[in-house]
Amino acid sequence: MTKSGIIEELTGKALPDVALPATDGTEVGLAQLSGITVVHAYPRTSPPNEPPIEGWDQIPGARGCTPQSKGFAEHFDSILEVGAARVFGLSTQDTGYQKEVVERLALPFPILSDEQLALAGKLGLPRFEAGGLTLLTRITLVIENGVIRKVFAPIEDPAGNAAAVAAYLT
Repeated sequence: MTKSGIIEELTGKALPDVALPATDGTEVGLAQLSGITVVHAYPRTSPPNEPPIEGWDQIPGARGCTPQSKGFAEHFDSILEVGAARVFGLSTQDTGYQKEVVERLALPFPILSDEQLALAGKLGLPRFEAGGLTLLTRITLVIENGVIRKVFAPIEDPAGNAAAVAAYLT
C-alpha cells in the first residue's frame, strides 16, 4: 500500500476493542483511552549481543527501532507537555522480551505486545515477513479518544520521529 493509501485508510478510523499486554503489567485497550495517545509501532529490537535477522539491513525501513524508541524517550516529557496523555511503543515481540528492552533503553513509557496480531489484523496495520517472523512496518499513530487523528508513515528518520510528533501536537 502507498504512503498516502495507508494514511488515508487509517486517519479517522476508530480503534478496535483489543486489549494488549504492556510491559508495566497492565492490559491496554487503546480504544477506551481518553485524551491523546501516541503509539509508535516498529518491527523489532534485536536482542543484545546478537546479530539482526539475516538481510535486515536490506529491508527498507527495518533499521532504526532502537533510535526511534530512544527518540521517544528523549522527547517523552515534551510530547506530554504539548497535549499527549500517554506514549506507547508497539511491536509483535512478546512482553517478556519487551520488558528487557524497556529496561535496557531506560524507556519512560511501556511497550505494548501485539504478538498475536490482534490489533494489527483488525486495524489493518502494514506488516512484513523477515526471519520467519511477522513484523509491523514502522508507523506512528496519534489517537484521540479512540480515533486515529494523525498517521506518520513512512518514517524515513526513525530517530527524528518523536520530534516530528511533538511538533505536530504543538
